[in-house]
Amino acid sequence: MRDNKKAQYTPNMNHSSMKSLLLLMSTLCLCSSHPAISQLRFSVFLDPKHQIYLRWDYDDELAFMSFEFQAQSTGWVAFGFTNNKDIPGADFVIGGVLPDGNIYFSDWHGVNEDTILEDERQDYELLSLTQDATSTTMAFRRQFRTCDEHDLDITGDTQRLMAAFGTNDTIDFFKGKIIHKSLFLMLVVTEEKLKRPSVYHIYDLKVNDFPIPEDDTTYACTFLPLPIVKTKHHIYKFSPMITPRNITLVHHIIAYACGNGSVLPSGVSDCYGGDPDFSLCSQIIAGWAVGGGSYMFPDETGISIGTPIDPQWIRLEIHYSNFDFLPGLIDNSGLRMFYTSELRPYDMGVLHTGVLTFPIHFIPPQADSFKSYGFCNTSHFHEINGSPVPDMHVFGYLLHTHLAGRGVRGIQYRNGKQLRILCEDNKYDFNLQETRDLMKPVVLKPGDEFLVECRYQTTDRKEIIFGGPSTLNEMCLIFLFYYPRNNISNCLGLPDIQYVANQLGQEANDQAEGMMAINAVQWNNETIKKAENACKEGPQIVTIKTIDEVVVNETGFIRDIDIPEPAPCKLSPRDATTTRQPEGHTKYKAIPDVVSKAVGTS
Repeated sequence: MRDNKKAQYTPNMNHSSMKSLLLLMSTLCLCSSHPAISQLRFSVFLDPKHQIYLRWDYDDELAFMSFEFQAQSTGWVAFGFTNNKDIPGADFVIGGVLPDGNIYFSDWHGVNEDTILEDERQDYELLSLTQDATSTTMAFRRQFRTCDEHDLDITGDTQRLMAAFGTNDTIDFFKGKIIHKSLFLMLVVTEEKLKRPSVYHIYDLKVNDFPIPEDDTTYACTFLPLPIVKTKHHIYKFSPMITPRNITLVHHIIAYACGNGSVLPSGVSDCYGGDPDFSLCSQIIAGWAVGGGSYMFPDETGISIGTPIDPQWIRLEIHYSNFDFLPGLIDNSGLRMFYTSELRPYDMGVLHTGVLTFPIHFIPPQADSFKSYGFCNTSHFHEINGSPVPDMHVFGYLLHTHLAGRGVRGIQYRNGKQLRILCEDNKYDFNLQETRDLMKPVVLKPGDEFLVECRYQTTDRKEIIFGGPSTLNEMCLIFLFYYPRNNISNCLGLPDIQYVANQLGQEANDQAEGMMAINAVQWNNETIKKAENACKEGPQIVTIKTIDEVVVNETGFIRDIDIPEPAPCKLSPRDATTTRQPEGHTKYKAIPDVVSKAVGTS
């Protein structure tokens, strides 16, 4: 360990003592098995002012990810990963171009809130580092899992990214501009690579001049017709339309298809209030939630409209969270549909799974971790669908909890055995709820079981959290996007609350008494764990519903979940730090000396 560095960088400073810290370098030309920087498929601005731009791609087989990071700065720049925006445990690179044209680049980690250290092992491989009059661009790559204790794994979970830059090459990290953004890096395809119809039409489903109530939670519903077409068409894409002033208030927007025999009310009203007609229609066809964006369906499928069996009306549901009780807000938000007569092979549907949103769903307070479970048994799908249900090819999913959610997982079982973890996010972020594609479609056969597990953290809550509509309540849901479509709207589970209460030593003879008894529990680590075990081991009440509001209730039991252990770390030959330098630079330096509250190298 060297002393913390306090001096600023000077061109004449001797850096020979830092040679052991230099990164394993490659030439600027990548070998053919890695994505060339010019061919990186995915990109995004990391900040609202568009000062920081990221491009990336990955090789899943070789477990490498390549990045190109550009910041509007001619000083030092930094990019990497954090745990929940915290500097302690952060994993990042710092690089730049010196006034004499030489470059510096190095792998660092955060120790505490005012200390960062340069890694002894350098696991980021620099590909190029350039600078023009306004920006610095840094291209590099690394393994998904380096096995370095100071590096964070790149996974299929939501990643918390950190980007930073300074005004010059004196690296005062904690005085630089630091940006945080959550991002899902394991994207499958870009919209540009999907099939775009040569002719398409746009149709908006939205509210008109709706006055947002001065209330923390509002569910506004209205019934709207789908496009009227004379022949079959497919909706192939939807996009959110959020009134700009209300962007922080709109929590989600969902379009539910209505059965053609439904008698629907007019106007806009509370979805789940005094008039039950405004809660009619439960088959989701499209939806958006906080942090999401547009979604284009795979080339194989679209939402069918225009045939006698297709829905003609939808229920548009918009959830507003006006916690600041802002007055006088008018909203025109909704969903924009893109549809075409150029048909796809299959009609798609959405299966709504997880825990039925009802106060029987509960999460204790002061829990570092608590898991809820929602069980679905598809064995009755044939019966209530009205005809045999074909295999469901699941191609995408959307995960949903509220503020206490920390992880969501969907597990598929067949013939009593776990088949796969179909989808999961162990670093769930409430502010990044988006429809994600599977690497390839997964077949869900009638008779299969599907289990949704949600993990919560409630260390900041003093009262028990119940399932409900407010963001301060909780939900535990996974929406599965699949083809071909059937009539099943949702398949949701609930714990037997009477059983859970009894396991906690409370007297309860029915569900109502069970809910009251849960409120009487004294919560501590022992009762929290006992409640979680009871919710998992006890019977589940499973509710299945169709587009025509046919409901079937049954009982099911949750099976064990097999979580694969990560492979043990094995250091490869490239893990030894060497000093090969990139082409185009006469000299490659380690990081310049830095000034900060306390910054050092090890």
